[in-house]
Amino acid sequence: MTQTAHSTSTPGKQMLSEQVYARLRDAIMSGKHAPGEALKPQDLAKEHGVSLAVVREALVRVVGDGLADRLPNRGFAVPAVCDRRWQEIAEARRTVEPAVLRMSVERGDLDWEARVRAAHHRLVRTPPYTAEEDTHYSHAWAEAHRIFHRALLEGCGNPVLLETFDRMWTASELARRWSAHRNPGRDGAEEHRRLEEAALARDADTAAALLARHLTTTAAGLSGDREPA
Repeated sequence: MTQTAHSTSTPGKQMLSEQVYARLRDAIMSGKHAPGEALKPQDLAKEHGVSLAVVREALVRVVGDGLADRLPNRGFAVPAVCDRRWQEIAEARRTVEPAVLRMSVERGDLDWEARVRAAHHRLVRTPPYTAEEDTHYSHAWAEAHRIFHRALLEGCGNPVLLETFDRMWTASELARRWSAHRNPGRDGAEEHRRLEEAALARDADTAAALLARHLTTTAAGLSGDREPA
């Protein structure tokens, strides 16, 4: 009987943790929790009407996504803008993704070309901002942006490399959104158009160089507005 009770309660806890995780992730991404802000388990448990154990489980997952830090003896917090980790993530992406894109351009088939074209069309036709989200990019645009960048790389045919991209993308997404907010004059649409054009023209050298520059611009935008030390 004890074993049965335990097995029926665990899925319920997991479901609650999943819900809190999704809400917390969205709240951080939308800017509800500011850079450097403490994420207090007690306050979050009260806000979401769940136990501390559920909140802590959700927070551990958010930390794993790179959207929060676990601080020794101080709980959890949203990463600070000045955290050099963002530049380290950008460096990792500049090292890995252009190489994967080169492989994708060389190996991708006709279906890959169609996915890239469709993903770019979706990105172009998705409004970056909505009336409800006029400060940060909308969730719909952010997802279309992710799908386009992933589609560019999917022709590589290597699931391990694509999993690496997924992890780096999630870890850098918050920094990218901060960067986008700090650089409203950036012509990202033109950058994406040129990326699609080079990839579908099977120009691996140009595509890889454009992607490296695209990622560098995002990283520079995040650090460029900092106050002098």
